[in-house]
Amino acid sequence: MAETDLQEEQAPLKERYDENPEEARITLSATGEEQADVRSCNVDIGRAVYEAELHEGAAGPGTGACSGDLLLGALAACAQLTAQAVADAFDVDASIETRVDGDLDLRGTMGIDEDAPVGFEEIRLDVVVEGDVEEETAAALQEYTERYCVVYQTLTSSPGLETNWTFE
Repeated sequence: MAETDLQEEQAPLKERYDENPEEARITLSATGEEQADVRSCNVDIGRAVYEAELHEGAAGPGTGACSGDLLLGALAACAQLTAQAVADAFDVDASIETRVDGDLDLRGTMGIDEDAPVGFEEIRLDVVVEGDVEEETAAALQEYTERYCVVYQTLTSSPGLETNWTFE
């Protein structure tokens, strides 16, 4: 497949969204469905199905991604793609690689210690840019990547979260 010009492909979309802001508003969805083993589930995003399982530190099989892995993976993917798009817009010829690490205490999620937090206590995003990038361009690459990365902004700005339970 031939490489396409991202800016060229995004131009009509940007124009359309500028003229009709409601067209830019989308809803992404995912559903979870249990499997025979209580330690795993399927996650369907409409275009692909992923398997998730309990972390091996919580008695999961340890052969696939746990939900924490998927969260960190979402940040790594979003930061990677956003950085690549921003670098393309600035005509930066560089190699970019992201890595995300997160620290959590399994005692919290397993209900062992009420004082242990449930969830990540700290998440670190490392972005390595290899290539000859001027200081001003490097600063812009970081600024715009962090500004336009959906997952990064969601994690730093915590949107409201509504839950609905139905018992049938």
